[in-house]
Amino acid sequence: MSDEPQPKKPRPGWASHEPQAADTPDDARDDTRTDAAGLPRSNESDGEADGHGEPGPASAETGASATAGASAKKAAREERRAALKARRTGWRRLVPTWRMVLGAFLVTALLVVGGFLLGYTLVQIPAANAAATQQANVYLYADGTVIARDGEVNRENVTLSQISEDAQHAVLAAEDRDFYTESAVDPLAMVRGAWNTLTGKGKQSGSTITQQYVKNYYLRQEQTVTRKVKEFFIAIKLDRNQSKDEILEGYLNTSFFGRGAYGIQAAAHAYYDMDASELDAGRAAYLAALVNAPSQYDVVAHPGNRAFVEKRWNYVLDGMVDEGWLDPAERARLTFPVPKRTTLSTTMSGQRGYIVNIVKQHLVDNKIVDEASLDAGGYRITTTLQKSKQDAFVESVDDNLMDRLDKKNRKVDTYVRAGGASIEPKTGKVVAMYNGIDYVKQYTPNATRRDFQVGSSFKPFVFTAAVENGSRTQDGRRITPGTHYDGTSERPVQGWPGPRYAPENEDHEDYGDITVSEATDKSVNAVYAQMAVDVGPDKVRKTAVDLGLSPDTPDLDGAGPSIALGVANASVLDMTQAYATLANHGKHTPYTLVEKVTQNGRDIALPERHTRRAVSREAADTTTSVLKGVVEKGTATAAQTSGRPAAGKTGTAEEDTAAWFAGYTPDLATVVAVMGQDPVTAGHKSLYGAMGLPRVNGGGAPAEIWGQYTRDALEGEPVSSFSLRLQPGADESQPPAPDSSGGPSSSGDVSAPATDAPDDEDTDSGTPDDDGGSTGDDGSESEGENSTGGTTTGSPTGDTGDSGGTGTGTGGGDTTGGGTTDDGGSNRDELPGPGGLSGALDGRRWD
Repeated sequence: MSDEPQPKKPRPGWASHEPQAADTPDDARDDTRTDAAGLPRSNESDGEADGHGEPGPASAETGASATAGASAKKAAREERRAALKARRTGWRRLVPTWRMVLGAFLVTALLVVGGFLLGYTLVQIPAANAAATQQANVYLYADGTVIARDGEVNRENVTLSQISEDAQHAVLAAEDRDFYTESAVDPLAMVRGAWNTLTGKGKQSGSTITQQYVKNYYLRQEQTVTRKVKEFFIAIKLDRNQSKDEILEGYLNTSFFGRGAYGIQAAAHAYYDMDASELDAGRAAYLAALVNAPSQYDVVAHPGNRAFVEKRWNYVLDGMVDEGWLDPAERARLTFPVPKRTTLSTTMSGQRGYIVNIVKQHLVDNKIVDEASLDAGGYRITTTLQKSKQDAFVESVDDNLMDRLDKKNRKVDTYVRAGGASIEPKTGKVVAMYNGIDYVKQYTPNATRRDFQVGSSFKPFVFTAAVENGSRTQDGRRITPGTHYDGTSERPVQGWPGPRYAPENEDHEDYGDITVSEATDKSVNAVYAQMAVDVGPDKVRKTAVDLGLSPDTPDLDGAGPSIALGVANASVLDMTQAYATLANHGKHTPYTLVEKVTQNGRDIALPERHTRRAVSREAADTTTSVLKGVVEKGTATAAQTSGRPAAGKTGTAEEDTAAWFAGYTPDLATVVAVMGQDPVTAGHKSLYGAMGLPRVNGGGAPAEIWGQYTRDALEGEPVSSFSLRLQPGADESQPPAPDSSGGPSSSGDVSAPATDAPDDEDTDSGTPDDDGGSTGDDGSESEGENSTGGTTTGSPTGDTGDSGGTGTGTGGGDTTGGGTTDDGGSNRDELPGPGGLSGALDGRRWD
């Protein structure tokens, strides 16, 4: 062992108290130290601790040196920091460090992700707003032409298959060409749109079609941040729940195109009067351009903007070519399709308002659609009305009535109203109606109102009831067209147990002995009042209702003999239905105004309509044979302008407040009424002096309107003749009663049996068939035009003992026989005085 002193081993747990620089390399850490003065010093102690471990002078010096070194290093670090700060002066201090950038990015990403998740969770797809679901009801003529649209919102939803491909592609080219391939939202487009809006380049939403649909259907139109946020999240969810086709369909049905049209179907009609399925590329491109600025891009309303509109139109078409949706050659051939200046109005003016309200009531009354559902809208209602016939009716009323009024110089002309209806006898379809000059000026529909007396146009129902019931006169003669009556004016009716009733004829004219056929031609009140008693007023009422009048017709019940003179207030439409039953040989088909009803492409079931036998064919056809004479030589010769075989009856209400003509051909039944009403008080007014005439009667304007309308409505259709099967003996004259001068028996007992049976007393040897004819024992049916044999006349009436039977038909013409005729064409309707049609019931006499 060396004699030199050796260093002592450190005690366990010992550690040097001298700090070491963290960045000092190992090979630089020698045992040489530098004191505060910079002199090297030995690592060895000049004095060690004695054996007891107490530090010597050398150890104290070492501790002091370590402290001084630490201070120096701290100063060096501060110096380095100061140097770094000196280098980051000016703009450099504003640039964030990479640590700052990374931290900000991470925080932003967390906020964005968290905000998206929160928004996606909180924002739900709401229910559609009320305006987006509301639709108009569309009313159509039988050929599909639009009559009108009702409702606050002019919208008709259609399926995508009902929109032409050109229209679909045009909208995609204008609004969102990547709709089928891209997501529901486009953040970059939204940012671009916001920037353009902020920089004054115009408001631009940057929204996809999905977002626009969300705005239209679920939200409102206000430009707010809240709405845009909701739109964003709803669009994403909607894209997951609905197909692209469903979203495009909804968008096309909710977009606004101007002219009050919501949805492409309403727009197609508003600008081009066609369905969306008929839109070609040119028209579709214009409608697509409108979405960008509906009001400003209407070149009819704003012709000065046409250059901008055409630029947008070309942009849409070019986009269709770029996407392969339009052939370039076809594109080159297209010219700008200027929309129609005047298209079909969707307002309620003219006849439209009347039609809409009458059809709506028809739907409700027949339990096809309830009122609440109609108010909600969305129904497409195809009516039975034919546009050509509707137009012909309006034109005829204008030509024969309205154009002849002088409202400035004749006050009575301001009272004039007109109503009309036309029905196909075989189908019961209402093909035309006239209700007034304009719905927005006169609200009451004149075709359906029930507040004017029908006058003598009711008389055919009395005769039909007589034939149907096999009725006889007071002296036992069967009532036929040739039966004689006493036509003396103010002659009291016989056999009536009630108060004395003695109606006067028009102008107090006495006709003496006259046949039923002649009395019908001249509208003799005395004859028909007596016939009503002979038949029985209750049976007359029943026949009228069976033919088509409403059982609720005002003043139809309890009228007594005056029922024959038309005191009932039936509507024009009801009267048309009754006359259509006569034209259809006694078969009644309830009238209908509706051909088809759909809602959103779904058919609504219509009630079944059944044709029934109202009266026997003989009763209806015999009445027709009598009414033909009214047109040929009676009060309605003006109706001959139709140029077709026709039958009909005129009528005048008391005090000339209404004039009627009800007539028919084999193919069409039409009733026209001219009415007097005060435009201020709505009270009934007499029409004396209207059109500069002494009076207005059924053979005047009503028959003239009927003639022109019927001619125009049936233009181009083959002329049909009546094929009639008459009651037995219809063409034979029934002689006057032997104990009178041609009038009925003077016996006041209506129930008294006939003391002298007529020569043509029949026996019931035939069985009626389902068409009102009869078959003999061999089962053969008596057919042939105007035959009078082989039929029964119905059940007996009262106690007259009449029974139906077979007669010997002549097989000849349908003449009603007997008497002179008046070919002058003058109207012979009654002219009741102030007492009214029923005034004589209490013994009063009309002056």
